[in-house]
Amino acid sequence: MHVIVGLGNPGTKYKATRHNVGFEAVAALAGDHKITLKNHSRFRAFVGEGRIAGKQVLLVLPMTFMNLSGESVIKILNFYKLPPQAITVVYDDVSLPVGDIRVRERGSSGGQKGMVNIIAHLKTEEFSRVRIGVGDKPPQMTLSDYVLSKFLKEEREDIIKGVTNAVKAVEVILQEDTLAAMNMFNKRLTKGEKDA
Repeated sequence: MHVIVGLGNPGTKYKATRHNVGFEAVAALAGDHKITLKNHSRFRAFVGEGRIAGKQVLLVLPMTFMNLSGESVIKILNFYKLPPQAITVVYDDVSLPVGDIRVRERGSSGGQKGMVNIIAHLKTEEFSRVRIGVGDKPPQMTLSDYVLSKFLKEEREDIIKGVTNAVKAVEVILQEDTLAAMNMFNKRLTKGEKDA
C-alpha cells in the first residue's frame, strides 16, 4: 500500500492559504480518482482508500494541525504495519517560486514544521516528498504570517498549475517510481540558483 499525505491545517480559516497547498493537491488527487475522504478519529485524519495506477493507495489529510502532522502519519503506518518508505508527503515550500514543484526520494525538512514533526516521529528522512513552491516571504512579514496568508490574485494561476503538477507527479510516482517523477518534473536549475 502507498500512503499519500497532504499537509495543511484543518478549518475554514486556513482554506486556500499557502500552508494548505498539500491538502489541496491530495484532495484534488482524491477527486480525480473518485476516492472519498472520511474523518477517521483513530488516525486524527481524513483518509480515503482506493486504487491509482493499479496500486492500492491511502490518501491522508492529517487533522492535527501542521506542526503535529507526524502524530497522524505514525498512527497510520503502525496500524497498517508499513515502513516509512511507503509514504509520499506533499507540502508547501517557501524556498521555491510560486507554482514550481520539486520531487525528492529523501531529504531534510528544510525547516517546514510539518515535515520536522513527521521526520521526528518516523526517525528517518528516507521517504518521498513532493514540494510545491509558495514563494519567499516579503521582508516585512514573519514566516508564520506569510504561510498562513492567501495567495495574491496574480499568483493564483501559478499555484493552480503547481497543484496540478503535484497531482501528476504523485501519479507518476505510483505508476513508475520517484526517480521517474524527479526526471519529469524537477526543473533544471540555472547557474547560481540553488535548490533547498
